[in-house]
Amino acid sequence: MGEFDLIRRFFTWPTPRAVVGVGDDCALLAPNIGTHLAISTDTLISGRHFFADVDPYALGQKALAVNLSDLAACGARPSAFVLALTLPEVNTAWLEAFAKGLFDLAQTHGCELIGGDTTRGPLTITITVFGEVPNTPAGGVTHGIATGALLRSGALVGDDIYVSGSVGDAALALRALQGKITLPVSVMAAARARLERPEPRVALGMALREVASACADVSDGLRGDLGHILERSQLGAALQWDALMPLLATRQNYPGGALAFDASFGSDFAAQCVLGGGDDYELVFTAAQTKRMAVTHAAKQSATPVTRIGTVVSGHGIALLDTNGKTLPPLDAGDFAAFDHFSLG
Repeated sequence: MGEFDLIRRFFTWPTPRAVVGVGDDCALLAPNIGTHLAISTDTLISGRHFFADVDPYALGQKALAVNLSDLAACGARPSAFVLALTLPEVNTAWLEAFAKGLFDLAQTHGCELIGGDTTRGPLTITITVFGEVPNTPAGGVTHGIATGALLRSGALVGDDIYVSGSVGDAALALRALQGKITLPVSVMAAARARLERPEPRVALGMALREVASACADVSDGLRGDLGHILERSQLGAALQWDALMPLLATRQNYPGGALAFDASFGSDFAAQCVLGGGDDYELVFTAAQTKRMAVTHAAKQSATPVTRIGTVVSGHGIALLDTNGKTLPPLDAGDFAAFDHFSLG
């Protein structure tokens, strides 16, 4: 099967939104009037971002999901994407499953495949996704930028800090797949689903446009991605220990509950997963305390649970507080430090 036959068979779908889709040297998009175009790119490499034996349907979904998560963090509505796919060989059964996973998620979010490239080599998937956000800011100009998009730079002292869904379960599954820990079968299945089939929080991102002051997606770890917000906003954070611990859903569902989990893996292990584990693709965001009802409404509107985990403070860095507001000793993140492709660790 040749390159163009492969594209026609597996990756040519109707594209009613695009002026020109797959089949020409360039695709043509016509953004709606009154919008900015939001663009993001992510690459997944076999052996680095996913195991070689991963279910291809799940891989197709995740390849797009990690990009849609970036749009969600911006508050953007997905519109289209391009796919660059490098394959070691043409395996039709693998391609059929991969394409189905890819297009099932694309159709869920109204996101059209409008072009890309295929080459031969080590399995690598690169997707560039396009979305739209209003070009008129709802709450004024943010750091000199007139846009309705959510940015990392808008947090203010006193803002609440929230995170969506559960955090740390994907990191737990990864350590189990690497043979570093052993999990009960039911717990492993739930954690692995979070690793291999993340759910991009697109609806929540759009619902937060006029509510959140800053936002980022949790791809490299909650501590690291919240840190990006704090760095861009030039502020610090105080996080509540008791609010963080329930975020690791598999800890609550562990046979015997949270106490049995802590007894098996150590008292700091859950915190390391929650704060340092990546691949969650949840949203961490800040909002003024006066917006608490609006945050609750956005969560309900998007059918997405959110948890208030702390407060933006002056200064820099992230402090952990106990129930009495006392600062706890910093955790040694160990293998759960925020992910960095080029770190020397």
